[in-house]
Amino acid sequence: MKLRLLIDTCVWLDLARDYRQLPVLEAVAALRDAKDLELILPRIVVDEFERNKDRVITDSKRGLSTHFKQVREAIVRFAPEDGRDATLRQLQEVDHRIAVGGEAINDAIEIIDKLFATTTKIVANDAVKARAADRAIARIAPFHRQRNGIDDAILIETYIDVLAARTEAKDVYGFVTHNIHDFSEKGGDTRLPHPDLAAVFDGTASRYVTSLGPMLGEFAEDLIEEIRFDREYFQESRRLSELLEAEEKLFQQIWYGRKWGIIDGVESGKEKRVPQEVWDAATQEERRGMIVDTIWEGMLAAMKRTEEQFPGELGPWTDFEWGMLNGKLSALRWVLGDEWDMLDT
Repeated sequence: MKLRLLIDTCVWLDLARDYRQLPVLEAVAALRDAKDLELILPRIVVDEFERNKDRVITDSKRGLSTHFKQVREAIVRFAPEDGRDATLRQLQEVDHRIAVGGEAINDAIEIIDKLFATTTKIVANDAVKARAADRAIARIAPFHRQRNGIDDAILIETYIDVLAARTEAKDVYGFVTHNIHDFSEKGGDTRLPHPDLAAVFDGTASRYVTSLGPMLGEFAEDLIEEIRFDREYFQESRRLSELLEAEEKLFQQIWYGRKWGIIDGVESGKEKRVPQEVWDAATQEERRGMIVDTIWEGMLAAMKRTEEQFPGELGPWTDFEWGMLNGKLSALRWVLGDEWDMLDT
């Protein structure tokens, strides 16, 4: 039995940027070298990875450098003088190693580049492109959202072609992606494929996978544990910079979504736009149905900036997705020091 996986570009990029995923990458390489795993590698995956590789490396280094800068500033302000200079020198050395590319992301990129270089690339043929276009015309996944999903459609159609050409009944095929918005069940269990794609996956011989580690563990648990042990790999807390970045994004997403309630209120007549002087003259009760013109204009301008900052990541959300966003923000804020259920925007 052989494991045959088509791994989406977003998964490769996430594996590259997160140093904690190195054991997973090494397991992929080891299984492939042992001929227990075969990569299904569309050419568009390689091209998209190459276009984004430098950005991922730069962002990773910048994030680590920012983290160390915050640590250094805290040591300068709060650490006792005895031993402070030695600690700062050690931090400077670590920061320098990050700046010249000594961190784990280089190992990850090297593994991925080698895997790509030694795997046959599949170029999309006319039939695959035509079926992808048919999906766009019919507005079925991954075209069920208002976006251009042609690359995603080519990926799934390539997987369908490879699956149809299978010759070994015992082999297990898998489509691995982190792109749950385009491929997963909408508003439900994101581990399941979208209904438009459900027929492609039987859950046994053809798997829909949103987490590569557990999938590999099912077939090579001992190997992964050996790799983890060799690297003395431990689960570590995320960097503060990662937490703050995620909290800011969730804040903006929820703030933006709430503003549509105000817009709906004005458009339906439940609220009125009024000049500042009308607001000043109104009673507290009257103000409940008013919004000042200047505040309205500022709100629209801020929403525009948010759209530019997070294109395609501002909804609309299902009730399930909206609940997940608020839950994530509450949890992050608790970790950062707020009380539970702090959801002010």
